Amino acid sequence: MDILTISIIIMAILQIGAAIYAVIQKDLLYAVIATSVISLILSIFFYVLQAPDVALTEAAIGVALTTIVFVITIRNTERHEDKRHVKIGNKIIKK
Repeated sequence: MDILTISIIIMAILQIGAAIYAVIQKDLLYAVIATSVISLILSIFFYVLQAPDVALTEAAIGVALTTIVFVITIRNTERHEDKRHVKIGNKIIKK
């Protein structure tokens, strides 16, 4: 096995690990960061496969733009992790 094959196997394992982490993560911000790691590793794969134009596009769109859009969306919505009270009818019950 040469160094390229070993590095591809390591990147594939990292990508699978990041995908599993993104799926099981309860906090949406950490899940978005994991998906950006997946896109970054995918862009490295494309570069190794001699497709630098596709790698650059994946890095620009997948890592940068999509992550920024998701983070802005999460920031502008109400996060359930921060919710400390429950409203039942007219009463507010604090946890």
